[in-house]
Amino acid sequence: MECCSPTTESAGGPPMSHYVKPGRFAARLNGIIGWLARRGISLAGSAELAVRGRKSGEWRRVPVNPMPYEDGRYLVSARGHSEWVRNLRAAGGGELRVGRRIRRFTAVELPPAETPALLRAYLQRWGWEVKSYFGAVTAESSDEELLAAAPRHPVFRITES
Repeated sequence: MECCSPTTESAGGPPMSHYVKPGRFAARLNGIIGWLARRGISLAGSAELAVRGRKSGEWRRVPVNPMPYEDGRYLVSARGHSEWVRNLRAAGGGELRVGRRIRRFTAVELPPAETPALLRAYLQRWGWEVKSYFGAVTAESSDEELLAAAPRHPVFRITES
């Protein structure tokens, strides 16, 4: 596990730097999933997220699993406070792409206290894919366990613009 920054949410609070760096296999797999999304093939609901870099201003791309839940759509960062999370916080929005279809959106990060039900739904749908990033937390975990994991897995509500 590799962390990106020593910052914390609050004094004594959970680290805002939690980030699980992808291994070689995962990085290669992400490249393939992104390549497929650019050609219009979505695996298990995947799309390519495009967001402007907070420093360079250049478009950065990464495959994600946009999740419909109740009355909205959400992006969950299974790996934690990744570069795309930091860029999305700075940009306030981006694009989801599958083939030629581009959906522009704005994003609002939810406070961790509001995300346990979303994390449960995310793990029910994609737990087979992301379980290694959540440790012992699964879709069957208690609300308290999901709440404890929430600060390590940012969640954004996205709205098409």
